[in-house]
Amino acid sequence: MRLTAMTDYALRLLLHVAQNPNRLCTIAEVARAYGISEAHLMKVTHRLALGGWLETVRGKGGGMRLARPPQDIPLGTVVRCMESDFALVECLDAAAAEAPSGCLLHGRCALTGVLDGALQRFMQHLDAHCLADVLPGTGAAAPQPIRLVRALPAVPVPG
Repeated sequence: MRLTAMTDYALRLLLHVAQNPNRLCTIAEVARAYGISEAHLMKVTHRLALGGWLETVRGKGGGMRLARPPQDIPLGTVVRCMESDFALVECLDAAAAEAPSGCLLHGRCALTGVLDGALQRFMQHLDAHCLADVLPGTGAAAPQPIRLVRALPAVPVPG
């Protein structure tokens, strides 16, 4: 499973804002911190505000802050808010289940149940954590923005 860039950006934005609870953060600031397009962040911010995770203040001196404490922002719910499609394979898509493609295994394959179970466990794991769980520890130094690094795909080693 792969989460969309919008979800990745949403989690980065929430982490950044949570690390700066005493002030309003701006889209430009978050875009600079993570090297993300401001246009993309505007869409993400809008969606997070509609979901009730961010509070936005318009105008000069405006910005955004968390609408709830970090311990009240469940990661699973944020991911569901940002993701529109959780079908790992075509047969998990509700629309495809009603009108399946040319899959020769339709109705006789247990793989669908296994993949659906994996997705459910993935979401349960996210549901067990909140934004506060993934914030860096507090120390004497000022908190730095978290930089998420994408893992490179595994390359088979010839043996």
